[in-house]
Order: sequence, then structure tokens, then C-alpha cells
Amino acid sequence: MITALFLICVLALWLGYKHYGGFLDRFFRINPRAKTPAAAKRDNIDFVPAPAPVLLGHHFSSIAGAGPVVGPITAALAFGWLPALLWILAGGIFIGGAHDYAALLISVRHQGRSIAEIARQYLNRKTCRVFLVFIWLTLVYVLTVFFDMTASTFITEGSVASSSLFFILLAVVFGLLVNIGKISYWKTSLIFVPLLFGAVALGMRFPAVLPALGALSGQQAWLLILLVYCFLASTLPVWALLQPRDYLCSFLLYGSIAVSLAGILFGGLSGRLPVFFSYPAFTGLNSGEGFIFPFLFVVIACGAVSGFHSIVSSGTTAKQIASEKDIRPIGYGAMLIESVVGVISLITVLLLTRNAALSLNNPLLIYGQGLGQFAGIIGLPVKTGYVFGLLAVSTFLLTTLDTCTRLSRYIFEEFCGKFKHSVFLGTLCSLGLPALFLFIKITDAAGNIIPPWKAVWPIFGAANQLLAALTLLVAAVWLKKLRKSCWFIKLPLYFMLIVTLTALILLIWKFQLSLIGLVGLALLALAVYMLFESRGALV
Repeated sequence: MITALFLICVLALWLGYKHYGGFLDRFFRINPRAKTPAAAKRDNIDFVPAPAPVLLGHHFSSIAGAGPVVGPITAALAFGWLPALLWILAGGIFIGGAHDYAALLISVRHQGRSIAEIARQYLNRKTCRVFLVFIWLTLVYVLTVFFDMTASTFITEGSVASSSLFFILLAVVFGLLVNIGKISYWKTSLIFVPLLFGAVALGMRFPAVLPALGALSGQQAWLLILLVYCFLASTLPVWALLQPRDYLCSFLLYGSIAVSLAGILFGGLSGRLPVFFSYPAFTGLNSGEGFIFPFLFVVIACGAVSGFHSIVSSGTTAKQIASEKDIRPIGYGAMLIESVVGVISLITVLLLTRNAALSLNNPLLIYGQGLGQFAGIIGLPVKTGYVFGLLAVSTFLLTTLDTCTRLSRYIFEEFCGKFKHSVFLGTLCSLGLPALFLFIKITDAAGNIIPPWKAVWPIFGAANQLLAALTLLVAAVWLKKLRKSCWFIKLPLYFMLIVTLTALILLIWKFQLSLIGLVGLALLALAVYMLFESRGALV
């Protein structure tokens, strides 16, 4: 049953890519001969044409993060796996895919400019600046959540930390060989991809254990190291670290999908996977996360639709895409690959009874345990699969962190303008707020200290999904200026606006005048202002 369910989901996503993706290509009249910003404005720092497979790896690694693992598993634990699965499939094909495709295409056809800059052209300067503030705050939330998750994973499993450090060193050497040594990507890949998987074994043999440093705990010490790493990733040329690291690590991410696929297929054929699902399909309309509407659609912040994707698409990917024909496989295709990861995450829940899943109560551990079981089915050590699963999630997290820091710096420079040291000041300001969140104690309503990511996740999900709605709004305005029908943009736009505005209002009511409640209020005010300024596009 699990194998059949997985194959049906993959088939549905493939049909979506072929037919709905093909519809988008025809509607937007893709021109493979058109000169892209990567070629027209090439500077070998931000604007660098990249082969489609390389850019797909960078883009997929950047957009995925831990969202398609944490969101679907959290939603499945709260409401059952069936509502989460239906939203991932429908959302990925008809909303998330169209959103990512449109954001990438619009940016490519506007000289690689960001969605906020495009808003200034079709709306007004004030709306653009409001949008920039909204995006920047959303990115701060993304950084806060993923910094905390990464450091927690490094503390939980030292082999993941050491393997991640080895990956970074490999990426730096890879970038130098390709860009300074002028060795082709394919020749270099033949050497470095095997080394990448060798680094996994090396990391397991030599786990990194970081002790407390004075007043800093081990986790806080990792946070400082990650902050320094992201500062370097934001300020170095894109070819020196960001592009090669994301490209290499994409093989690790694809490897985790391959292990899952093999485990699910052979597990079903051999009878080593349960015939019936252990976890219930539906557990109720209400849970600790809230009522199923709107919180199902907010908790699954990635895997179905994510506003963060539009910032990656129009921030780094549009500056590297070599041909318009690559927009569908990179924009739409990467979104559907993320949906596959979301489905795999749900299947790791299906393997557990409800009591076992709730006792673990950690999406990353549930995912790692599931990959360990898949690895065991195909003859690999379960421990290796478990570490490999956590390492894949860690790779998702790191690639999102470094890309997100660079994007935050871009937004800062758009708002303040470029000046002599704007690269460094913009990066420092973008990392300052997450550092503040991460180094203060956050408590729940009962006064218990909780991890920062848990405190931030609800408002992060709402802000992220609202950002997707506002990106669709900009796309609708652009298409209206071109006098084109855009029902496939407007219908998702209306749905996401209803979902996210409802969620924000409920979260503000819940958290009142706390830090999270006040930030939610600010985000709601910014969104309402943008909607008012662009109300003509909604009719």
C-alpha cells in the first residue's frame, strides 16, 4: 500500500510537470533564443550563466531547507497524513509550481531584478519599499528558524556537523578548479561527487563534538560558527562558495531521495514495509496547531507553496539562468521535486504508530528514522541511513542559510542603495536580528524555555505563505498591464490571501502584545497596505 501510494503521488507530480508546466510554457511564450540577464549583465560575481543541471542543484538546494520535512510531518502529526498529502499534491502542481515559475520568468524578463523592484515598476515606489521591508522581515524569520535547527542537528549528531564542514572545503576547491583552473564541471564532478559521499563516511568516523566555550553552550558556539560562515557566503563571489556547494550537495539530496525511493519500492515488493498504514489518515479538525483551516496550509510552509522560493528565483537564480527554456525544469521542476520530498516525509510518519510518532515529537528524528529503515531494506546499515537522513536535512538547512543571507543583503541594498561597504553592512544587519532571537531565552505561555525555531515557526509559516500571495499579486499586476488573462494566477492568489490573512489574525489574537504578536501585527499591516495600493489588479 505504501509503495502504491508513493508511485501514484510521483505519477501525479510528473503529469503536472508535463501538462500544466507545458501550459505555462505556451502561455508565457518561452523563447530559447532570448538573451538572459546572466549573459547580458555578466559580472562573474552575481550574474554568472550556469548549466541547467548545476543551477537546478543550486536552486533546489536553496529553496528546500527543512520545510518539506518539518512542515508535512508536523501537519501529519496534527491532522493526519491524508489532508497533508492532498495539499502537497494540489498545492505543488497548481499553486507552488505556478508561483515559482512566474517569479522566475518575470525576473528573467526584467533584467534579473527582484520581485520588489518589479513591484516598484508596476505599482509605486512606496509600495516597493513596503514590500522590501516585508521580504526582509520574512527572511530574518527564515534565518532564525534554520540557524536554530542546524545548530540543534549538529549538537544531536556530531557526524552531521563534521561531514558538513568537509562538504564546504570540497566546494571551495571545486569552485577554484572550475573557475580559476578552467576545468569543466563534468570532469571535476567525476572526482568530487565520489569524494562528497566519502565525506559522509569520514564524518561518521570523526564526529565533531563542540564543547561549551566559557559562557557559551555547545549549540551557541555552533551558532557563532554558522553566523561567520553565512557572512562569508554572502560576501564572497557566488562562484567561490555558494554555487559549487549547492551543486555538490544537490547530489546528496538526490541521494536521499534515491535511498527513499529504493527502500519504498523494494520494501513493498519484499513485504518488509507494512501493508496497512500505521498512522491514521485523519485525526481530527482541531489540534495543538489550531483548526485545520487555515493552519494546515500554514504549517506546511514548503512542499506545496512557499513565498521564500520567489525570493530565491528573483534573487540568485534569475541572475544565473542561461536560457528561458530552463525556466520550467528549474522553477517548476524544483518545486515538484520538493513536493516529492514532502511525500517521502509523510511516508516516514506512515511507518509509525500514533503513539510512537508522538513520543518522538521531533520531525527531524522521525525523518532520520524513516531513512534509516529505507536504508536497511536495501542492505545498508540502519545507522548509516539514519545519519544520512539527518545529513540530508542539514544540507537543506545550510544551503538555505547561505542563500538566504545573500538574499537578505540584496534586499538591504535595494532599500538603502549600494555604497562602498554596503555588501558587508547589509550582511551584518541581516544576521544581527536572527542572532538576537537566537541568543535570548524564549518561553511559552507556561513559562517553559522552548527552542527559538518552535516559537517562530507559526508566524514564519504565515509570513512565508503571505509572501507567496503578494508575489502572485505582483504577477497579476504585470499580466494585467500586458492585457493577458491570468486566472491561473488569480485563483491561487485569492486562496492564499484568505488563508494567510486569517492565520495572521488568529496568531496575533493568540500571542497578543508579545514579540511574535507584534511582528505579526507589523506583517499584517504591511500586507494590507500592499493590497490597498494594488486593489485595481484584484478585480
